[in-house]
Amino acid sequence: MKSMNPALLKAVVLSVQTLIIVSMVTFAIETLPGLSRQTRVWLFRFEVFSVAVFTIEYLVRFWTAENRVRFVFSFFGMVDLLAILPFYLSLGVDLRSIRAFRLLRLFRILKLGRYSAAVRRLHTAVLIAREELVLYLAATAIVIFLAATGIYYFERDRQPEAFASVFHSLWWAVVTLTTVGYGDTYPVTVGGRIFTLFVLMAGLGVVSVPAGLVSSALARARQLELEEPESNAMSTE
Repeated sequence: MKSMNPALLKAVVLSVQTLIIVSMVTFAIETLPGLSRQTRVWLFRFEVFSVAVFTIEYLVRFWTAENRVRFVFSFFGMVDLLAILPFYLSLGVDLRSIRAFRLLRLFRILKLGRYSAAVRRLHTAVLIAREELVLYLAATAIVIFLAATGIYYFERDRQPEAFASVFHSLWWAVVTLTTVGYGDTYPVTVGGRIFTLFVLMAGLGVVSVPAGLVSSALARARQLELEEPESNAMSTE
């Protein structure tokens, strides 16, 4: 596809992007109650059309790939496959459990990453900061477990149903550390409230740290993106 005429390639990219977005909209429309039979027929026809286009795209990419096995098991190769697989799995099958495969249609939105420079830049940023992000996720998991354990010992006697075990307390820990605070479970003891204060202070770091990591990595990804054309120009000279 890279050897295609630039104007034609741009038109194809925009068309596929539009088709992906419209496909997501029709997926949401299908969940509306009380749709007429005619509307469902048209939605199904559009689904057939979109699957046909995505299937052709997948086959073209597979046929033109330098390493077909590598393409099939690559990230975007798997996304392209998952974008069309649910349709073929549900054909002629009336089992209710198979309907869960329709949720895989949501993977189509990931196809936008293939055509969006911003999404590709985000992917590069994640690769740049992956070690820091893994370290952050590990530290966050430890903090969540410690928060759940602490609140369990403070509140288990006063609220045996809400904080019946450390596992029951994990929901409170996640909600509190992310500073969401639904209010469905909350401490009533003095010790529990003081402990919650420290958990909330730690939660501010839980929210802000990944944002800083990703933003700095995005800046680095953007810099690499700008440096790449310059290096290509120098190599041609």
